[in-house]
Amino acid sequence: MGGDLIGLVAVILSLGIPIAGMFTYYRVRKLRSEERLAAIARGVEIPMEPETSQTSRSRRWGILCISGAVGYMATFAAIARIASEFDDRAGALGAAAFGFIPLAVGIGYLIDAFVGRREHAA
Repeated sequence: MGGDLIGLVAVILSLGIPIAGMFTYYRVRKLRSEERLAAIARGVEIPMEPETSQTSRSRRWGILCISGAVGYMATFAAIARIASEFDDRAGALGAAAFGFIPLAVGIGYLIDAFVGRREHAA
């Protein structure tokens, strides 16, 4: 019974989380559109958000992909080293090593922010 329940929960969560994310994205866009239309109806001038160029989008995705790849490589290198040195504590230390992935992506976002700020100032 326990295994069946775990499988059911896994399927529900794996399908439910993306659906909830899409619904939330839809609701936020709808609320922004309604807010913008209400402001236009009152005669308020709404500043347009600056459109990012293709170059800046490509640069951002390049930086994030590279930093994510570096994070994955650091993670699995740390797991391999932990597994070879510590047989009894390898599970906990190996799980902690997965923190390298968001760390590397966060560093990528910071690099992109610094490059973008310098580009915007020029």
